[in-house]
Amino acid sequence: MGRKVEILFVCGAGLGSSFAAQMAAEDVLNQHNVQAKLDHVDISTAASMSPDIIITAQNFQSQFEKFAIDSDKTAIVYLKNIVSKAEIEEKLVPVLAAKGAL
Repeated sequence: MGRKVEILFVCGAGLGSSFAAQMAAEDVLNQHNVQAKLDHVDISTAASMSPDIIITAQNFQSQFEKFAIDSDKTAIVYLKNIVSKAEIEEKLVPVLAAKGAL
């Protein structure tokens, strides 16, 4: 088992869709025995934090590109379908491996 990672799920208001994405991702993390601290917030809050991974919807990419997020510390995963476990697994597993969490 790898190190524990901090994952932030982000949507416009920090409520509905980010929480739905968090629930879907929990299943993927459990399947891969990944230890993670999960939280869900709105975009402006996320910009002031430095988690290992940010997971958000593809449509927020332009907003994230305006923030000075340190890409060496924080990987951002953009999802077309934020509740698709298949897409979450496909995009998140390589990032988890790179972060030493697998």
